[in-house]
Amino acid sequence: MIDMFFHNFKYILKTLFKNKMLIFWTFAFPIILGTLFHLAFSNIANNEKLDIIDIAIVKDEEFNKNIFFKMAFKELSDKKNEERLFHTQYVDEEKAKKLLEDGEIIGYLKLEGETPKITIISNGIDETVFKYVTEQVLQMSQTGIFEIEDINIKNISNKNLDYTMIEFYTLIAMAALYGGIFSIWVMNQIMPDLSAKGKRIAISPIKKGTIVLSSFLASYIVQLIGMALLFAYTILVIQVDYGVYSKLVVLLAAVGSLAGLSIGLAIGVLMKVSENSKTGILIGITMIGCYLAGMMGISMKNIVDKGAPIVNKVNPAAMITDGFYSLYYYETLDRYWFDVISLCIFSGVLILISFRNLRRKKYDSI
Repeated sequence: MIDMFFHNFKYILKTLFKNKMLIFWTFAFPIILGTLFHLAFSNIANNEKLDIIDIAIVKDEEFNKNIFFKMAFKELSDKKNEERLFHTQYVDEEKAKKLLEDGEIIGYLKLEGETPKITIISNGIDETVFKYVTEQVLQMSQTGIFEIEDINIKNISNKNLDYTMIEFYTLIAMAALYGGIFSIWVMNQIMPDLSAKGKRIAISPIKKGTIVLSSFLASYIVQLIGMALLFAYTILVIQVDYGVYSKLVVLLAAVGSLAGLSIGLAIGVLMKVSENSKTGILIGITMIGCYLAGMMGISMKNIVDKGAPIVNKVNPAAMITDGFYSLYYYETLDRYWFDVISLCIFSGVLILISFRNLRRKKYDSI
């Protein structure tokens, strides 16, 4: 049994590397897309870091007694601060409305109790940064981790607010989920109603579980090699900086790849359509998931997170990007590990459903 496991493992491994279509979608396409992202966003990101965003804060009794917000925005608006983000005017609400109407500011902040309310006219990059920083300040104030004199602004500084990084996070998520193409192809080779090899397996004394597990493992190894190439390219050629948490980034990408393979496995087992149709379904699911996770604009992720948070809670692409994001914008790794565990549970559920369905399949005539 062990000999057959490794024999099939090596066979699938060699066959996958020889399949040019699979290698293109999982190896070459993410690298091509990463290059386009770099060309499209690198100059934008650099320009944005030089711009100071004009905002206003309604200075009333609620704001005056919220020491945390006062200290945070004072630091982020300090002209002596190299990581300054804002030019802030402290005015009453009527003046703030007038400034916004005249286009002198992109938005203003008013505290209602301890809850910040942001008023804006449009949804652009500056507005997204303003909203994001406000949310981070609110979260930091609610954790109670810092004393006022020890407020740490580094996580919401201009340097760390390279919002274009989310494009590369979703690129990694997309590449990880595209690995499902491997498991779709593998299942088409195993199932007797889809291939001649599957017919031979069905009438052989070899346990189906041995074939499926060895094939799945071979697919996972090939997918990890593809992810390693993508990381090498983004780091060495595009020069993406994944920071001090690079090992955790790789771990999350590996878990995300497992999720992608489990999606492909489920599609391959449960869907009674052609291989091309299954591949199209996987690509469609992946692209929709990446879109909702912010690939085509970070504002979409914010909209989904606020309007329908459950969507991205079960969206594997969002779990991956959220895990990356949490490494750089949160003081603890709690949210990161929550996303890792969520992806493991997601993968486990799909793999369990797929195996149960495979065991129930009967072929009276093939």
